[in-house]
Amino acid sequence: MRITGFDYQRVPVADGVAVNVAVAGTGSPIVLLHGFPETHFMWRHVAADLAADHTVLCPDLRGYGESDKPADTGETYSKRSMAADIVAVAKAFGHDRFALAGHDRGALVALRAGLDHPDKVSHLAILDVLPTLDMWDVLHGTSAAVGFHLYLMAQPPGLPEQLIGAAPDAFFGHFLDAWTQHGDAIPADVRAAYLEASRNAVPSIVADYRASAGIDVEHDQADRAAGNRLTMPLTVLQQDWGAALGYDAVALWQAWAAALDHRTVKAGHFMAEESPAEVVKALRDLLTRSESF
Repeated sequence: MRITGFDYQRVPVADGVAVNVAVAGTGSPIVLLHGFPETHFMWRHVAADLAADHTVLCPDLRGYGESDKPADTGETYSKRSMAADIVAVAKAFGHDRFALAGHDRGALVALRAGLDHPDKVSHLAILDVLPTLDMWDVLHGTSAAVGFHLYLMAQPPGLPEQLIGAAPDAFFGHFLDAWTQHGDAIPADVRAAYLEASRNAVPSIVADYRASAGIDVEHDQADRAAGNRLTMPLTVLQQDWGAALGYDAVALWQAWAAALDHRTVKAGHFMAEESPAEVVKALRDLLTRSESF
């Protein structure tokens, strides 16, 4: 599916890897990264609003949607590699510095871009995730059942792909249903498109998650040990996972960010589709914040 009013291009980002990018608007650039189990189309409402006065870029992450799905070599789906893709996308459209917002898996890519490329990312927005290192730390006991898919896809290659591939619509559809508070936010045709895209990307989606149980943790640990923090204005929008899982969400994010605006939302996980006006307001508020603090 395509966002009305947006043009589409395939952009080479690495050797043998090109990503599908929707682009529209003029003005200061903002890149929007989708989550699981969706595509760039999840941003359709937010992107259309922002394109009134910004250049908006909405790529499918590598391994998702209509972007290439290279075989995993161990680092292929690290958030570091995927963040480098985003820098390459922005550069291809003439932007050496840009604002960046990500949801779910895309938020982890955005976070890594902010840590690895602080000279490129002017403003950063994170929707409904924790940094990978913290995510694993807060999952414990029976409450960790909400993240069963994280443990499944962390397993060595073979079993997760076989299990998910045997019933992909049931697997991916579970999250579209369970994580949405307002079912009409993802209409039947959109849901079907997300399921088809995910069904066609099982190995690469699993590789993306498997990286977050390995190499992504190593990268986060190295940043924490070095005292690296996000230096740009940061807005975090989250459901009240802290209350649900027993942690202080603001404190976790303050350890990573020098300039944090943390907001708890009432929408479900797919907040850009369930509450687009709230997300647009948060992003516009973020974009007005000074880069110097």
